Amino acid sequence: MSIETLSERADELREKGLSTREICQELHLSRATVEWLLARQASEPGDRPPADVKVGWRSIGVSGLRMRAIAEIMADIILEEQAQHDFEIEVIAGVMANGVPLGTLLSDILEVDFAMVRPSREDTTINFASNYAGFDGKQVIIADDVVSSGSTSREVIEFVKQEGGEPVLVIVVINKRAENDLDGVPLRALVRARPVGT
Repeated sequence: MSIETLSERADELREKGLSTREICQELHLSRATVEWLLARQASEPGDRPPADVKVGWRSIGVSGLRMRAIAEIMADIILEEQAQHDFEIEVIAGVMANGVPLGTLLSDILEVDFAMVRPSREDTTINFASNYAGFDGKQVIIADDVVSSGSTSREVIEFVKQEGGEPVLVIVVINKRAENDLDGVPLRALVRARPVGT
């Protein structure tokens, strides 16, 4: 996708009322990149966007079979982490929106409870859906699609702790960070994608 197309898409999403954070989640781009696109710096000659990796996983997301295959791989990684770090797998917390289908499939594969977390928006606070599992006294695995800056995952980690749970692992499809943990919680991904030189 070209810079011009990304800039137009970011503007469309802003016009629909999405916050900067929601645009980041929708486009799978870092906050710095989205802010750059929204500031229209993308159209200035010679100006370059911040280093980032655009993630598109529609080829997977449109198919339940493909999503299940990805979840099977993620479950295998979770079991590997469990063997290395000796934790219980009690709750899978799917982060809205893209972590929910993965989290649901993981909870089925691993035969554990499922929780759904709604990250904060510019006018709301983080919360979880009360129709699903809670966190109190449980060891929790956080499932999402992409980690860029890590701000959403950090928010979820803190929320799980506030709700009496113990976050033991963050598992994602793509990690755009160099680090292997977030605030002391191990971070694992199917793919690490980083620009060269960062």
